[in-house]
Amino acid sequence: MAITQPTTAQTTNIVNPRLRLLNKLRAGEYPLLTFVALPSVRHAQIVALTGVDGIIIDCEHGHIGDDSMHNAVAAIAALGVSPIIRIRGTSHDILKRALDTGAHGIMVPQINTADEARQVVQSSKFPPQGIRGQGSAFPAIAHGLTTPEYMLSANETIITMVQIETKAGVENVDEIAAVPGIDMVFVGPNDLAQSLLGYVPAKGDEPVFTSAVDKIIAAGRNEGKWVGRMVNNGTAARQERSKYDMVAITGDTKAIQNWYIAELELARS
Repeated sequence: MAITQPTTAQTTNIVNPRLRLLNKLRAGEYPLLTFVALPSVRHAQIVALTGVDGIIIDCEHGHIGDDSMHNAVAAIAALGVSPIIRIRGTSHDILKRALDTGAHGIMVPQINTADEARQVVQSSKFPPQGIRGQGSAFPAIAHGLTTPEYMLSANETIITMVQIETKAGVENVDEIAAVPGIDMVFVGPNDLAQSLLGYVPAKGDEPVFTSAVDKIIAAGRNEGKWVGRMVNNGTAARQERSKYDMVAITGDTKAIQNWYIAELELARS
């Protein structure tokens, strides 16, 4: 007898207007996100009011602890934007803390094997699909639900993204993308360049780099998973539209620096 796979964010019939990123992905609308690394509720609100569809709260490289993570998720979700947390590792307790904020999705960096991807799924799903525990009142709030409603819907509405950004990840990407419960493979171009080329950023025309990116995209497509990546600006986001389901356009720290550098150069010219 065939085994029925659990419903996921890609196959769910649940419609929740609060889940902006999920709704746009399912509609094929090419949502645009950005990274936030600075720990401020007001900062999160300001970025959320720019028109982005989702904000990736960077708990891997950003200056963001648990308190700021919770505050950012609440502020972003309250403004109708999807908060996504990029966690700092695959440990069960880290995943649990991130999901208990009410995040609409998680992004897990440097996934190198299918076993690591399966561990992520196990920790991010409530039983019977996984081992996630329940005890927080906060997750339901960001989804606009009661806790019982959240418990019934979370497994199939939270978006689980894994970053492919190492040589090992590229070598194993077909098996990683095939893991049930993984919804998106996300290209991490800078770490991928460092791993494959030994420098950052990639020029973009190195055969080993471009073939690796193509392999990641193909793996996602072959398994029916969404594919995303980070890009540097709106021009690149427009150019990549045919390849990806979603892109994240740079981040807050780089955007602030770039604006000031350009304007100061103009003022001094």
